[in-house]
Amino acid sequence: MAEHFDYVIVGGGTAGSILAARLSEDSATRVCLLEAGGSGRHPWLHIPAGFIKVLFNPALTWQFSTEATEQTNARRIPLPQGRTLGGSSAINGLVYNRGHAEDYDGWAALGNPGWSFAEVLPYFKRNEMRLGDGDDTYRGRQGPVPVTDTDWRHPLCEAFIAGAEQLGIPRNADYNGAQQAGVGYFQRTIHRGRRMSTATAYLAPARKRPNLVVRTHALVKQIIFEGRRATGVWYRDSEGRTHRASARREVVITAGAINTPKLLQLSGLGPTAHLQQLGVPVMHDLPGVGENLTDHFSIRLVARVRGVTTINEMTRAPRLWAEALRWSMGRPSVLALSPSLVHLFWTSRPGLDRPDLQGVFAPASYREGYVGMLDRYPGMSCGVWRHRPRSVGYVRIASADPFAAPIVQPNYLYDSEDQRVLIDAVRLARKLLESASLAPYVPTETLPGAQVQSDDEVLDFIRRYGVSSYHLNGTARMGPGHDSHAVVDARLRVYGIEALRVADCSIMPTMPSANICAATMMIAEKAADMIREDAKR
Repeated sequence: MAEHFDYVIVGGGTAGSILAARLSEDSATRVCLLEAGGSGRHPWLHIPAGFIKVLFNPALTWQFSTEATEQTNARRIPLPQGRTLGGSSAINGLVYNRGHAEDYDGWAALGNPGWSFAEVLPYFKRNEMRLGDGDDTYRGRQGPVPVTDTDWRHPLCEAFIAGAEQLGIPRNADYNGAQQAGVGYFQRTIHRGRRMSTATAYLAPARKRPNLVVRTHALVKQIIFEGRRATGVWYRDSEGRTHRASARREVVITAGAINTPKLLQLSGLGPTAHLQQLGVPVMHDLPGVGENLTDHFSIRLVARVRGVTTINEMTRAPRLWAEALRWSMGRPSVLALSPSLVHLFWTSRPGLDRPDLQGVFAPASYREGYVGMLDRYPGMSCGVWRHRPRSVGYVRIASADPFAAPIVQPNYLYDSEDQRVLIDAVRLARKLLESASLAPYVPTETLPGAQVQSDDEVLDFIRRYGVSSYHLNGTARMGPGHDSHAVVDARLRVYGIEALRVADCSIMPTMPSANICAATMMIAEKAADMIREDAKR
């Protein structure tokens, strides 16, 4: 069975939902969006507190994991990724964080014209509907995605911020403005108590257009080529039938940092030796496909507190019933919160010209430091990670079977400087949790505990309890033609192939100092413009 379109977009996640909406704005252009997951109607996808309920639900997420290494204490680290319309923007921690301006200037300096901060800022602004204070030089007011301030306050959050100020860290109300460094409340993609994924903000209105076709439960198995031109894809529907979606103009891959390189490799685009070993016919040798995998490896400190009610207790009956009532009435409620409430962007050591670490704080704590189950006692937690890690890894298909999970290896902590920054970050987090402002709550550190003191002991704690921040990127790296490991050029066109682009977090040449959802939305907005411009040539 075959259908014909102008554009076929593979992956209805954060980027794919935006591209489908933007490209279908032209009523003469026929667009097909293929998403392996469902339609995104599950109620937990729309309640911010549902983050905990959906993150490890295989019906809504890809349950990937890393390979075990000695640097992670022989553990396989979970790497859930969104498997629904809206992708990871429908399951993530809802934080809106663009990153430091120098991150994008660095992309341009690597030989990617058009990607400096000044050049990508208009796309950040186009995406955003900032509802709150901010300098309009940097902030957008008319975009589809509402970005709001936290309307829920807790004494532990205020005390944490005050403690940071006591350490010389300034309060910063808008880390997405002129200056990133400082401490304050996170901005988030929540509006009127509900999550604003790209499926909600972009795709839902666009689906009314007759020229946009959205297929869910459609797992793409392979890209179709005629010569060296991509002309469509094969995909399987929920009943196991195979279909062909043909693209007159382009195929655009927006399947994320794991599934994008997986599909490219299954289609014969990747390192020749690996593909031949698995019996995959090589279409074009692209050694960089699947390489350059980067992620933020985070560690969370936990403390028990006294004399205050925390989210741990508020999310258990009968208090939870009162919170649900407040949420239903549109009042501030724990059901309408992002998992992290307070941000910290700072340096691990004096003398650095920009923050090299990020911290997150919440008046809540997860058992043994893992996301998913709250402690039974009143608790608070502070998580930290290195902004721009040097450890990089890879994604490689394990077989020619499109339904088999790929091998994912981020190589966390393989760089000694990553280890050093995280050790320093843990020590900073300890100082913050032991500040005079938090002292009235008598915090008692439960993870890692007072017995962990030396650098070796702290590093062992990081190896035993560190987890992914779910900020995977870089596996189809953007770069100039002389870069042998670049997969796409500055217009996101796959090298050596016509009519094929990648337009998601996979193209990031280096890790931005941010939660990557905002940057992924920017990439999709910019890609839509480039695709439309090239169609006119």
